[in-house]
Amino acid sequence: MSQQTTPRLPSLLDNDFYKFTMQHGVVKLFPRAKARYQFINRGKHRFPAGFGDALRKAVDAMGALSLSLEEKRWLATTCPYLDPTYLDFLQGFCYDPGEVTIAQKGEELSVEVEGYWYRTILWEVPLMALISELYYTQNGLERVNNEEVTRISREKIEKYRALDVKIAEFGTRRRHSYEVHQVVVEALKKYGSGTFVGTSNVHLARINGVKPIGTHAHEWFMFHAARYGFKMANVLGLQHWVDVYRGDLGIALSDTYTTNVFLQQFDKMFSKLFDGVRHDSSDPVAFAEQTIGHYRRLGIDPLSKTIIFSDALNYDKVARIAEYCRDKIGFSFGIGTNFTNDVGLQAMNMVIKMTETQPEGDQWIPVVKLSDERGKYTGQPEMIELAKKLLQID
Repeated sequence: MSQQTTPRLPSLLDNDFYKFTMQHGVVKLFPRAKARYQFINRGKHRFPAGFGDALRKAVDAMGALSLSLEEKRWLATTCPYLDPTYLDFLQGFCYDPGEVTIAQKGEELSVEVEGYWYRTILWEVPLMALISELYYTQNGLERVNNEEVTRISREKIEKYRALDVKIAEFGTRRRHSYEVHQVVVEALKKYGSGTFVGTSNVHLARINGVKPIGTHAHEWFMFHAARYGFKMANVLGLQHWVDVYRGDLGIALSDTYTTNVFLQQFDKMFSKLFDGVRHDSSDPVAFAEQTIGHYRRLGIDPLSKTIIFSDALNYDKVARIAEYCRDKIGFSFGIGTNFTNDVGLQAMNMVIKMTETQPEGDQWIPVVKLSDERGKYTGQPEMIELAKKLLQID
């Protein structure tokens, strides 16, 4: 493989914002916890000979990344809710490639991560971005040129602007490449005035002068289930988030153990404290209806709250959601792969998920996710069944 086709991340901040906000929480609350992650090839993609070696080379290069003083100052100004002690920690942080194990057998790829949670939490997103970019270069798959990427992005954001909706870009994990990602964000900013509100990618937010967007992911609640039990996962996950951020970053992820269970525990205190919720699985209009009903039953005006929709969105889905939600509840959208990998090739279907955690002591505990779509369940079958039984999920 040539040097030109080995992807290199441009910055330690080339990652999704919620990874840093969660890392901040982990450093404060769970500094001794450990975690394991695993690559899941949902799309049954076949990897050519030498792919694992090329990925190893790209991962090893990440050990040289560090936070610059300019980046640190930008974070301090843009994200004042991040403690100065955390920013000092991040300035001294370096990826340890030894935490990542990569193996290839024939056309099958195995990637596993293990280490302290406060460190390993940053691996998921850049690993997926590297796997995606390498997949196209190693297979010799040609994309449309940058001018066409700009045209496609402009056309999309102008259509969304005509809908009078707010759009953020959430596409780091399955982007075609860093180059495409950069072109997309530049186009969204240039042509999306009043509609484009920011990006989940912290590095691209900084260099393009837009807002970094994100709060937390499923693994936050998955860890809490392992540490405190399934019945307490949502409650303590939310409480600990409030303890760290004191009212900032107030969008709660609702579907780690189904929305029904979440809303049972999202009581009046949490419903008032949090600005809104994020939708990541199931029918979005049915979710909006359920959420609006929840707020109304608690005597809370739904128009004072927001739903962030982020599940495999495209124009038709956004239009349908906006038509239902308008004048009923606040809403905005986070669009990922449809922005960053619409280049004439099939996007990869893959995830990297936390599989086990060691909250304290020496015992590793398997973690699971039970989203509103059964096809998105992750974890060991016996642990999934235990969670369903304890949470009374059919």
